Formats: sequence, C-alpha cells, structure tokens
Amino acid sequence: MKKVVRFFTNKFVVTTAIFAAWMLWFDQNDMGSQRERSRSLREAKDNIAYLEKEIARMEQEHHQLTTNPGKLEKFAREQYKMKRDNEDIYVIEQK
Repeated sequence: MKKVVRFFTNKFVVTTAIFAAWMLWFDQNDMGSQRERSRSLREAKDNIAYLEKEIARMEQEHHQLTTNPGKLEKFAREQYKMKRDNEDIYVIEQK
C-alpha cells in the first residue's frame, strides 16, 4: 500500500498527470478541437473531390458543345428555348 501512495505522490507522476489533463481538456488544441478540425478537413476534401468531378464533367460537356453541332442545337433548344423560324414551341411544366 505504501508503494502505491508513494507512486501517486511522486512529483513526476503528478506533473505528468496535470500536463496530460491540461493537454486533453484545457488547451486550445484539446481533443474536441482536434476532432472538429479533422471533421472539417474531411468535409473540405470531399467537397474538393466533388468539385473536381464537376469540373471534369463540365469540360467534357463544353468539348462536346464546341465540336458537335447536334449537341449545341439540343443544348440551345433545351436550356434557352430557342427555335427555328418555322417552328412553334410549347413548354409544359409539371408542378
């Protein structure tokens, strides 16, 4: 029993315990902050990956629009409701 009490009253053990408690709960870089930063970093990386895929898709679509006149006409008709001179367009929207 004396060894246990002597161990816990050792100045190095007490200092280490205080330091560990300070670093885990009271420091500005405590465990909660680290976990939040890690989550934020993961979300940013996921967002970057999504945006890179979108950029690749848009570049491919741009390439198709500049090289294929059929795709360009389809895009203009669908997005901007353009028509030829001898056509009528009826827009049906669902609610």
